[in-house]
Formats: sequence, C-alpha cells, structure tokens
Amino acid sequence: MRLSELLGHNGRASEIEIAGLTADSRTTAPGFLFAAFAGTRASGMDYINDAIRNGAVAVLAPPGARVDDDRVYLLPDDNPRRRFALLAARFFNGQPDCTVAVTGTNGKSSVADFTRQLWMQLRHKAASLGTLGLTAPGVAFEPGLTTPDTVTLHRQLKELAGKGVTHLAMEASSHGLSQYRLDGVKLAAGAFTNLTHEHLDYHGSEDAYFYAKLRLFGELLKPGATAVLNADGNRFQDVENVCWARGLKVISVGHKGATLRVKDVRPKGDGQRLVVGHAGRDFEIDFPLAGEFQAMNALLAAGLVMACGEEAQRVLPLLAGLRGVPGRLELAGATAEGATVYVDFAHTPDALEVVLKALRPHAHGQLALVFGCGGNRDAAKRPAMGEIATRLADRVIVTDDNPRHEDPAAIRAEILAAAPGALEIGDRREAIRTAVAQLAAGDILVIAGKGHEKGQIVGDAVIPFGDMAEAVAALRDIGQDFGKAGA
Repeated sequence: MRLSELLGHNGRASEIEIAGLTADSRTTAPGFLFAAFAGTRASGMDYINDAIRNGAVAVLAPPGARVDDDRVYLLPDDNPRRRFALLAARFFNGQPDCTVAVTGTNGKSSVADFTRQLWMQLRHKAASLGTLGLTAPGVAFEPGLTTPDTVTLHRQLKELAGKGVTHLAMEASSHGLSQYRLDGVKLAAGAFTNLTHEHLDYHGSEDAYFYAKLRLFGELLKPGATAVLNADGNRFQDVENVCWARGLKVISVGHKGATLRVKDVRPKGDGQRLVVGHAGRDFEIDFPLAGEFQAMNALLAAGLVMACGEEAQRVLPLLAGLRGVPGRLELAGATAEGATVYVDFAHTPDALEVVLKALRPHAHGQLALVFGCGGNRDAAKRPAMGEIATRLADRVIVTDDNPRHEDPAAIRAEILAAAPGALEIGDRREAIRTAVAQLAAGDILVIAGKGHEKGQIVGDAVIPFGDMAEAVAALRDIGQDFGKAGA
C-alpha cells in the first residue's frame, strides 16, 4: 500500500510503498513504517536509527523527532499512538460487520464469551477476543493481552472478516484504551461492567483508571451507537451521563435496570432461577451457572446482542443454554459426598468478595478458599483480600500466585497480616491438595486468582501450572473421578 493511501494525501508519500507497520524496531523489515512512542521505561525515539537500519521507510513520532536519512519519510504527530491505530485500521482494512467492546474491572471475559455464545445460538458466525485469547470458528490463538497490541488487533480483525466472521465481542482493557489500541475499530456497542480497585500501579489513581475506561463511551463509540451498562454498579450514573451527552443509546441491566430488570434470583442446584423484566413482560430463565454475578454478566451480554438488532424475546431464553467460561467460576469437579470445587480468576478485592458471596447460598457445609496475590503489582490489594477472605470464607489457605520478582513469603505475610486464622502453604499445588483433602459433605472450595492461566510466573520463568488441572488431580488422589476430563 502506498503511504499516500494511508495518509490521505499525495506529494512525496505517493512514492513510498508500505509493506507493514510496527512499533518494535526489532521486528522492522524492509518497507515498514516504524512508530516511535514514549514509553514508561524507554522511548521509541531512541530506536529510530535501529528501525531505519532494519529497513523502515517511514517513521511516525512525536514532534521534535529527527530522522537523519532524507530517504525516510518523517510523520510527526501530537498523538502518535492514536494515529498509529488509525493507520493500522486503514492498512489492514477489514473488520467483522458488528463488533462490540466490553470494559470494566471484573467480568469482561465472561461478557465477551457469553455474547459470542448467544450469537452462535442465533446462527451468526461469531468470535470473542480478550484475556482468554481469540475464540472463533476454525481459528485458535493462545491467550495473551486482554487487548492485543494495535497491529495484532487489526490483523486479527481482518483475518476474522476474511474467514466470514460477522460478529465479534472483544474486551477493552484500561491499558488498551489509554494506549489507543482500539482506535480505528468500528464499534456498534460497548458495555461497562463495574469499577473496583485494580491497576493503580499503572494508572496512579482510581479516577485516572476510570477515565481510561470512560474513553470507550466518551470517544470511541459514535453518536447513535449503544451503551450497555450495569445499573447496579458504583459508577453507573457517571457513565450514563457521558453516554447521554454523547448521543448514545443506553440499555441498562440489573436490579435497578430500566431495560433488563432483575426481579428475582434464586439458587437452584449448581445454577439459579432468574426472573427478568423487559417492556412489561417477565421472562423466567433457568440459568445453568452458579453466582449472581454470572447472571449479571449474561444480561450484559444479552444487552449487547440486543444492541446489534436482536429482539429481547429471542435473546433472553437463550441464557439457559450458556456454558461456563474457562477459569470463571468454573466447576472442576465434586466428591462422592457432594462437596464441589470451583476455579475462578478473582484477583481483586471486589472480585473475591463477589465470588465468595455468590457461592455462599450454594454451600450446605463450609465455604473454603485457596488464594494468593501476584508480585510486582498493586500491593494495597493484599491486606484487603486477606480481610475479605477470612470474613467471608470458613477456611482459608494463603498460597503463592505469580510472585514474579518479589519474595513470595513477603507477599503471603502482607495477606496474612489481615487474615487471622488463615493457613499458610506457599506451594500452590500442596495448598490445593490440602484444601481438597479437607472437604466434607456440602462444602464448596474455590481456588481463586489464576483462573484459566496455564503457568506460574516466578522470576523470569513461567512454570507450567494450571489450577483446573491441579484441582482435578487432587480430586482423583482422594479417590474421586468427577473432574473435567482432559483438563
């Protein structure tokens, strides 16, 4: 593609052929446009000459950047990250017909996957993209960043469209939004789940974290698009005000929802009976998954599907056919006496509290918990999660999560300082096996923090480890064979 086609003007740009885009000098190849961004540890401008030596024919950079080779086209821009995203969208030039994005602290993966499942039940060729990777018919990508880097994202959008995928639900992380990775994506609707304590090590304050999320509604969605909002969330009114001011349509869901109102929720075995009101009609739904928060995520997904043109009377009954999302209150198995084991990704104070409260009505015996906290992340979460654990669970084992470059014992000590009575077992495998061995009739065990992850990060190494596989193995060790086959 000619650089003039990317930029929308001719001149010297019409003489330059662009073979690819990158923001990494190491992956620059002949004919590439290299984008130089200011980073937290290093500046891309320091690597412009490396990119040129590797074949860059154009450089996108902040004003003031210099290019010594006059054969290389310099494109200065006050916001190079956003410009890069818009260039990537034009370069790859292909997206599914209907794309929606979901942001918030907790629930993004579930909402995106539930939305995909609902579309599939409606016979659309659909995909979901986020922390769990890319899930689409005939396509398999390993989990990675919640919101992929700009080039990867737009390349995947084009690949999906080329494979006939017409509907896509994707996660929009605060990092991705603040770094303009989603700019250039044509969005029909966006959803907001909630805002709780998370990523303050990156954003610096809760307000900055919230404003990053708010970009989805304040900038990316165009007037006339639809916002699907959790009416029970603590920032609902703030988000709704922005949506109305921008000319967005609003679908609100939850106990306070004006569009999809939850009238009743009753635990029922491993699921629950929901009564949802819409437009003067009540829908009774046998929802197959435990935890009221899962029902709220499913209703946000229903709202996104409705935002793309489906009627509520077609969508709501389909909630009864949803399957659990990997690592999101996922059932690992049960003992012969009826104790059950769940794996969940809860790694924030609010998420842990929500999970424990959601499982309490299903526990006819004791509620047990195994969890830890990650290293090199917001340390303020540690005592908060310790307090929540011992307040809401009957038995607690504090173990290692992903210690990264911190001392695991020091992380556990910060949790235990606010978790009186909790048992400390640093080895996560041993902690899970101990918790499973302690189960009695009617107990529920939740293993929290890592969810779908298949590795444990210790230093620079990623050690193969999965909570689901370990839970299944522990159940089999005590003579039970009720785990998920092949987990």
